[in-house]
Amino acid sequence: MRVVVNAVAIAAAAWLLAGIRLTDAGRGDQLLTLLVVGVLFGVVNAVVRPVVKFFSFPFILLTLGLLIFVINALMLMLTGWLSEQLGLGFSVDGFWTAIVGALIISVVSWCLELVLPGDR
Repeated sequence: MRVVVNAVAIAAAAWLLAGIRLTDAGRGDQLLTLLVVGVLFGVVNAVVRPVVKFFSFPFILLTLGLLIFVINALMLMLTGWLSEQLGLGFSVDGFWTAIVGALIISVVSWCLELVLPGDR
């Protein structure tokens, strides 16, 4: 279920922002790309993000938590870079696009987790 939530949130960010693109032509290809990117985004957030948060903890405290937005944007940019390296057809252009995209993904994910049944 988490992969689908990630895929929907990434699709919302791609729909709202011109700098986040899905380059596959067909509708079925885009759906498959979204699901694979959703898995990749989940893996990046499960493996890389905790390490980055651990080592940047003093700076997170110093910025009163605002560095979390930067970390989320960096995870989205890393997902975009990995997707380009794997030829998945997903890309993120620039840091500020990643900041806004990460904010959109966070809000959409949060809303979907409120609506969908599951263990909380």
